[in-house]
Amino acid sequence: MDKSSRRTNKTRARSESSQRTEPLAPIHPHAAGIDLGADAHWVSVPVGRDTEPVRRFSCFTPDLLAMAEWLRQCGVSTVAMEATGVYWIPVFQVLETAGFEVKLVNPHHVKTVPGRKSDVLDCQWLQKLHSYGLLSGSFRPEDQVCVLRSYLRQRESLIQNRCAHVQRMAKALTQMNIQLHRVISDLTGVTGLAILRAIVAGERDPHKLVALKHPRVKSTDEQVVAALTGDYRAEHVFVLSQELALYDVYQAQITACEHQIQQCLASFADKQPEEHPSPTQTPEPSSAQRPQGDLRSELLRISGIDFTRIDGLAVLTVQTILSEVGLDPTRFPSVKHFASWLGLCPGNHVTGGKAKRTHTRKVVNRAATAFRLAAQSVGRTQTALGAFYRRMRARLGAPKAITATAHKIARMFYRMWTSGGNYQDPGADYYEQRYQQRLLDNLKKKAASLGFNLVEQVTPQEVS
Repeated sequence: MDKSSRRTNKTRARSESSQRTEPLAPIHPHAAGIDLGADAHWVSVPVGRDTEPVRRFSCFTPDLLAMAEWLRQCGVSTVAMEATGVYWIPVFQVLETAGFEVKLVNPHHVKTVPGRKSDVLDCQWLQKLHSYGLLSGSFRPEDQVCVLRSYLRQRESLIQNRCAHVQRMAKALTQMNIQLHRVISDLTGVTGLAILRAIVAGERDPHKLVALKHPRVKSTDEQVVAALTGDYRAEHVFVLSQELALYDVYQAQITACEHQIQQCLASFADKQPEEHPSPTQTPEPSSAQRPQGDLRSELLRISGIDFTRIDGLAVLTVQTILSEVGLDPTRFPSVKHFASWLGLCPGNHVTGGKAKRTHTRKVVNRAATAFRLAAQSVGRTQTALGAFYRRMRARLGAPKAITATAHKIARMFYRMWTSGGNYQDPGADYYEQRYQQRLLDNLKKKAASLGFNLVEQVTPQEVS
């Protein structure tokens, strides 16, 4: 047989093999894809549902409502869209309210195919991938939790902006050589604000200003008088007055935001446990960050679990975590899924049977940040978690120790979240004893594998 005949047979065999291959059946036949933009959104529906399977809709609310109506007329039941900035939020809410199943897709998961650079091709590509079930939606908690999350994120932004004005007040005082921050611990405390308001009102006598000192301030009157003796230049006092006024504005807005948070928490349904756990001592937040009302009781009421029993999880930390992960633990099938979503577990990039990369993923997640802060705060405590953090820090360094401890706290959080149990700290000594026993067991196994027996050495005092 010559080469041309063999080539013809191979071509015929390849053609027959391709004809025998069944086409891939769509999993979601009623799927649509949306490519989001700042000015307009491009929507693609399955071919044959409309004479124009791809349409362009403006970003105005009437156009979004018209988009939902058109999708309903085309028989669409599920929609996939890319998460682009905050443009997706109005579209997501309108479609979800209209009864569609909406999947928010990470753009990195669908942008790896080259050559698809137009809006029309992007929405068609999203529709095709979603119809074959190749897209997974990003996590988004229930709508009521999203409302609470919005209030908490706004309060966080207000606190950060308020801190900038506190720093500028400290800068103005330093320029006048008023070392008030060296004799009191907090410029925005009772003593600090009273002295600042008096300075802005025109008082310059340090002996009169020291009379505003709270009795609990540890610095002596002589030290405070020396710190308040400075060069009260008019331009610096003017800056101080403006920054103090802006601080008061942000403080008023934070108070209003906390009032909204309380109302939002009151709207949640009760999930009281059958038996209330005993209260635990948790670190109290500073006076500037302490929320109004009994927040711990509210969180216990809406979640049914006292997460503050875990060392390092203060009340505000638990509030932040619950506002990010929601109240339904079934959204995460296992603790591994939960840790992976937080970005606190090692990576799993294996190719050719070799682990190429095991670093944790870089994620922007407020819940993960809260767990890391909890891990950092527990490092100096005489608890099992504190002992674990110190041992990991001695071996791997502080950054990796924080991640490892945050991972452990997240796993404890998930177990309490799913089982409803309580956490009891076994103590640092218990952890050290378990660690030593684990080392001893490993030594015995190593000695047995080499044909030796590990014998405990007896001291003369034990013999006598």
